[in-house]
Amino acid sequence: MTDQTNVTPDVTPAVTTDLTTDLTAVAALAEPTRRRVYDVVVGARRGLTRDEVAEAVGLARNTAAFHLDRLTEEGLLTATFERRTGRSGPGAGRPAKIYARAAQDVAVSLPPRHYDVAGELLAAAVEESERTGEPVRDCLARQAWNRGHDLAEGGLAAALARSGYEPFEEDGALVLANCPFHELSTRHTELVCGMNLRLMEGLLDAVGEEGMRARLDPSPGRCCVRLEPIGE
Repeated sequence: MTDQTNVTPDVTPAVTTDLTTDLTAVAALAEPTRRRVYDVVVGARRGLTRDEVAEAVGLARNTAAFHLDRLTEEGLLTATFERRTGRSGPGAGRPAKIYARAAQDVAVSLPPRHYDVAGELLAAAVEESERTGEPVRDCLARQAWNRGHDLAEGGLAAALARSGYEPFEEDGALVLANCPFHELSTRHTELVCGMNLRLMEGLLDAVGEEGMRARLDPSPGRCCVRLEPIGE
């Protein structure tokens, strides 16, 4: 088993960086004028220039540009350049800066939830089952184990924190204070907890924690999986 005294230094940056980024992006929309600018761009269903946004919101062009650029910096909008005149070459004029909604998702959940991961695993399991004829549950177990391998970067504690499990040490074991699939696990306990267990087993295998095992240990207010030394 690795020395768990380093849990806090290892995991804090992984959680804080992602959460801070999303919080900052969401906070940018708290300013009423900026939110109106964002809503105009999103509602247009096409890219808009600064002049078009300024006219739609009733702002000076420089003010509209300020808010548009702030939204772009936060990853909520994208900015590209194109000529709207339909001409090219000398005399065609300068390309206009065009703003549109960014494709990336921005979401804040406290405590962390990752229902998208569960959805991806379940969808992949169904597709694999249709392709191979294997039971969906068997395919889901394999998909979850593979996802555990994919999460292993940075070591066990950092991977758990980055994935929203909020690990802490208790009597030599790692207890997971949060379940990223909480709502699903309360409605489909056997399926989701089994998936979660295989995910943890894949993670332990990937990080080389041969002295630890993952086992189901449901407890109110915690994840159903507990990571503990073998033989405990």
